[in-house]
Amino acid sequence: MPGGRLTQQERRQIALGLADDLAYAEIARGLDRPTSTITREVMRNGGPTAYRADRAHRATEQRSHRRKQTALRDPSAALVAPGRDAEEVRAFEESYTAVLVQSGMPKMMARVLAALTITDSGTLTAAELVEHLQVSPASVSKAMAFLDSQGLVRRERDERRRERYCVDNDVWFQSMMASARATEQLVETARQGVGVLGPGTEAGTRLENVARFMDFVSESITRAAEQARDVLFTKPWPHPGPPSGSPAEPGPDSP
Repeated sequence: MPGGRLTQQERRQIALGLADDLAYAEIARGLDRPTSTITREVMRNGGPTAYRADRAHRATEQRSHRRKQTALRDPSAALVAPGRDAEEVRAFEESYTAVLVQSGMPKMMARVLAALTITDSGTLTAAELVEHLQVSPASVSKAMAFLDSQGLVRRERDERRRERYCVDNDVWFQSMMASARATEQLVETARQGVGVLGPGTEAGTRLENVARFMDFVSESITRAAEQARDVLFTKPWPHPGPPSGSPAEPGPDSP
């Protein structure tokens, strides 16, 4: 299986495969590449609908040039824990950012959230984010205001009185609860519209159906999030099996 970076010709084959609605795995087999390579390539360069081979190739060359320029002082190095491959961490961060953007999050906000997520501590100062992302303090401040409003981050002061931005283990629970609250406001507003437009009119009926649908969805999301919240705090085993000296879980045939 070939290694190294994708060539321009391979990127053109990826673009042709996407145009033919081929799955990432099928494109990967045609190029004798891992599926993860194709997925990462497409998601970091606009997604399946916006991917362009030549543009992706230029972007990769530009990223490579920037990395060479910063090789003596890599702003990402401080976020990479010992034992991890810095290049793989950077690639994952870009992929995670791309997925967040595809889900509808603005790019700067997605970059900040991804940077916080890949740190073991889950916390960074504004200065650390500025250095890591190579952006202005104003960009970080604006992104944090948005993420804070969505319940995705919180702020705290450290022992040096510096403001730190934190992403907690239950960040997605808090985000979903914030989304549910916003949906509840939509339900209330839609039902106000029913009263204004009349419950027997087509517009009133449409709004009533919207309110009923969104109310059901909001309740379902809230209930599911509360039931699954503990999953966010599950600690993995440090090794493939249970800790030494701990009894193994009984199997289905155990007494």
